[in-house]
Amino acid sequence: MNTIIGWVAQPLGMLLSFLYGFFDNYGIAIIVFTFIVKACLFPLYADQIKHSARMADVQPKMQALQKKYANDKEMLNIKMMELYKEEKFNPMRGCLPMLIQMPIIFGLFALLRNPTHFIESNSMLMAVHEAFLWMPDLSQPDPWVLPILAGIATFISFSQTQQQQPSMGDNSMGSMMKMMRYFFPIMIVWMGRSFPSGLTIYWFIGSVIQIFQTMGLNRWKKKLAASKENK
Repeated sequence: MNTIIGWVAQPLGMLLSFLYGFFDNYGIAIIVFTFIVKACLFPLYADQIKHSARMADVQPKMQALQKKYANDKEMLNIKMMELYKEEKFNPMRGCLPMLIQMPIIFGLFALLRNPTHFIESNSMLMAVHEAFLWMPDLSQPDPWVLPILAGIATFISFSQTQQQQPSMGDNSMGSMMKMMRYFFPIMIVWMGRSFPSGLTIYWFIGSVIQIFQTMGLNRWKKKLAASKENK
């Protein structure tokens, strides 16, 4: 895993170093770097959202089959496969974008947590210690302001993502997801108080970008649904 993370982090480090050379400001370089990374990952995120929407459409039929064949697991599996084929729906497809993103996410965290380990440029040795806005040193944690902003952005983004998922009702899984809606942002605040400010900037800006991406995808879904109803 460490080797894979290094393979991902090194080219990302070259990009960050290039951006720093262009802007001559480490904070701005991280922000632009975040926009570029999010733009590259957007097709995967969009595919994941579209898959969640399809899951919501297929779920009522799945629940009907589960109720009808509750006492016949073998027939239920057969009918489920027939449903997937009829609806052209692959339940495993929703996992693929996340599996692809995971090495990239780990590589980004490794890079921004210890940028000088993956960037050979001597100019970056001092760049990571630059001040930005109210933060005197981007290699050091910001005690409250940035972690709280990151937590708020994470809460909004996580809430949007939950709304895309099919309803799980009041079962244990649904209760756990509701709890995660509040626990995960709190965890981000806590982690942000110990991570370098540069890494927390990336998380905050990335979460804000994802909020707007999700809003755009939601508008697209509403227009698509409206066009289907008009046909």
